[in-house]
Amino acid sequence: MNGRELDEYRALRATMRERGTVRVCVFAAGIAVWAAIALATAVLTTTPLAVLLPLVLLAAVFEAVFALHAGTERIGRYLQLFHEDRWEQVASELRGSRMLAADALFIVPFLTAVLVNLAPVVVANPVPVEWIFVGGAHGLVVLRLVAATSAAARQRKADLERLRELKPDR
Repeated sequence: MNGRELDEYRALRATMRERGTVRVCVFAAGIAVWAAIALATAVLTTTPLAVLLPLVLLAAVFEAVFALHAGTERIGRYLQLFHEDRWEQVASELRGSRMLAADALFIVPFLTAVLVNLAPVVVANPVPVEWIFVGGAHGLVVLRLVAATSAAARQRKADLERLRELKPDR
């Protein structure tokens, strides 16, 4: 590795480290703020539509976590291919094994939060139209969580294929 390549490698590794830390912090802070807003909404309002505010916040937090994760993964694939990073190669191989894996997108907590977010609606005795509208919004968020999980599972392979096309022959 020449000096420029080493600088690039170090900068990209630092970016991955920072994004990984920020991803966890965004999740923790986002869930805390969501919980506070969800609680305030449940205590202070009686309309079932009020649960949409904390739901939008929850969806926004997930999108931030997802963007940070996807970008970090893409950098990892770049390092794996362009810098022949041994750790990224091994991590890529381990992903296919049956080892216990961390939930990088925090899907289970997000799904749980979406369900908990519906609790005030049950207590408010909504009319069918409110159930359709509020339940539909929650269903869309769940659909997004599932779609993002599926996309994240395919991202590694797709990124490697595309980066191989872009890599100049050395």
